[in-house]
Amino acid sequence: MTVDQLDPTPLWEQLAAILRERIRSGDLEPRQVLPSESQLQQEHGVARGTVRRAMQALGEEGWTVTVQGRGTFVAPRESWPKG
Repeated sequence: MTVDQLDPTPLWEQLAAILRERIRSGDLEPRQVLPSESQLQQEHGVARGTVRRAMQALGEEGWTVTVQGRGTFVAPRESWPKG
């Protein structure tokens, strides 16, 4: 699953949705580190700013936690949005 350049949905929203689904499905487990910005850039063919905006959205929603100097991790399941 990757972003669709022809889809009118902003790329950062598509990327956030992809990562959200990976978390929900168990592909990315609670407390697991997410792929780096550069890995996500290469995997999805998007700019660094797109990756950062997607990661920011996931953090604001409660899906991820960023630890300075260590990376971004999947938040504990109890922190995930309900519904």
